[in-house]
Amino acid sequence: MMRAPVANLPIAFEEVSVEAGARMILDRVRLTISAGPPTILIGPNGSGKTTLLRTAMGLLPPSRGRLTWGGQETGVPAKRALLFQRPVMLRRSAAANIRYALRSAGIPRNEHNARIEQLLDQVGLDGFGERPARRMSNGEQQRLALARALAREPTVLFLDEPTASLDPAATKAVEEVIRTVAEGGIKIVMSTHDLGEARRLAGDVVLLHRGRVIEHAPVSVFFRAPQTPEASAFLAGELLL
Repeated sequence: MMRAPVANLPIAFEEVSVEAGARMILDRVRLTISAGPPTILIGPNGSGKTTLLRTAMGLLPPSRGRLTWGGQETGVPAKRALLFQRPVMLRRSAAANIRYALRSAGIPRNEHNARIEQLLDQVGLDGFGERPARRMSNGEQQRLALARALAREPTVLFLDEPTASLDPAATKAVEEVIRTVAEGGIKIVMSTHDLGEARRLAGDVVLLHRGRVIEHAPVSVFFRAPQTPEASAFLAGELLL
């Protein structure tokens, strides 16, 4: 059953720009990320997907413009997590990796064992608790990273191309976790280079190019009837210059 929409949504970008020196990475972005099914970010390499995720997470301040969470501009809500494309595994067991995340999130110690079992089961790694994390396959490590992120009990989970380096079987396993997490009421905001993955997971799609939002639409509308030449070209496999 879906939980009620979380209080720190929507995340609203109002003419947000992010600069690095003379380079404009996000350029006057206007975007509202609302509660509901996953919001999927697509676009060419260098289009600003990772920067948008990091800015929404609160890791990068806007150079210009205004960013609000649930209508509030001050203070980044704590109940959020970001999973990078290549997460770093601690030199510990799978269970110890999750235990570290639980401690960091301030979860009471007497709840750790039960939470570790629940999280491993949630990501399809039941029985993997004593496995050395760095000896697990790439797909298993990515699901363990998801478990660590979920240990923070986020209401919003940002994912930066979580299946980019995975084979089809591992990709399917990770997508199943993402779908289950989203159905449980956690808002997923995810970047991907895979249009098929966007079709499978998205509630709405955001196309970025040169740091700008080119198009934002429900997934069925975006793929069936793109509204901009750039979106049509991107879906046809053409290069956006």
